[in-house]
Amino acid sequence: MTYVVTDACVKCKYTDCVDVCPVDCFREGPNFLVIDPDECIDCTLCVAECPVEAIYAEDDVPADMQDYIELNAEMSKIWHAIVEKKDPLPDHETWSTVSGKIGHIER
Repeated sequence: MTYVVTDACVKCKYTDCVDVCPVDCFREGPNFLVIDPDECIDCTLCVAECPVEAIYAEDDVPADMQDYIELNAEMSKIWHAIVEKKDPLPDHETWSTVSGKIGHIER
């Protein structure tokens, strides 16, 4: 099993999770993070660090967010690793409570 970044991260991109990842499995896109399923060691450290609860175990991803499993796998092959915490996106507070953001992901 691996962990998956989901909807709440889109247009927020908090990176608290990156700081605690022991294997650098996070990849960074313009307005979203993903987890490389081939690198993730299922340590669970990132889950508690996400301020918007965007990270789920693959088996626990809500039914309406199942597309994020494939999206994480796909984009982790394209986007570059992020290994240090950065500031969230400028309008993160506006977007942190919005749901259904998959269409807003910039590739």
